[in-house]
Amino acid sequence: MNHVLPLPQDLPLRFRQPDDVFQIRISLLEIEPSIWRRLLVPQDVLLPRLHSIIQACMGWTDSHLHQFKVGEVCFGEPTREYEPGPIDHRRVTLNQILPGRGSSCIYEYDFGDGWEHLIEVEDEVPAGEVTATLPRCLSGERACPPEDCGGPHGYAEFAAAIRDPLHEEHESYLQWVGGAFNPEAFDVNRANRLLSRLAVRPPKRTRH
Repeated sequence: MNHVLPLPQDLPLRFRQPDDVFQIRISLLEIEPSIWRRLLVPQDVLLPRLHSIIQACMGWTDSHLHQFKVGEVCFGEPTREYEPGPIDHRRVTLNQILPGRGSSCIYEYDFGDGWEHLIEVEDEVPAGEVTATLPRCLSGERACPPEDCGGPHGYAEFAAAIRDPLHEEHESYLQWVGGAFNPEAFDVNRANRLLSRLAVRPPKRTRH
């Protein structure tokens, strides 16, 4: 039996300004100092593709389940592991759940560790002003936490041990993470190289 909920009939099907590109900010919740990325994405990007974009720009390895949450409504992959499942997101676009500037939702990755990302639409950029291929990472700060480190609380312990050579867990954590980890590191060029695999041409401006 498929427990994935159908697409709601009242979900908006059209966007009032189809030319606009969304400038979004993605930030990990419950982490200080903040780990965040700022991106330009097509406003009508499908949620599965947005998931891949988030994975690439943040630095995750797509090893766990995910979902998008708008209030109490969840959108995600069909699954029987968590029932009732989320609304099947394969035909849902970003602008259907976030209609424009000022709107926001939660992207959750790895239900065990519980990584919650706040996605905010900061601006709507006219297509004519966009010359780069999309998606495009504009800026960001700090490294993505390692997979399976225990969520925000576990990462705080991990980061404290990594920063302090005298910490009793410093060597074991360093070995676990592969020998080196810089929590402050973020390379926007590397992020864009990864995003280039998901690139589309800038949208053409619609004539009215």
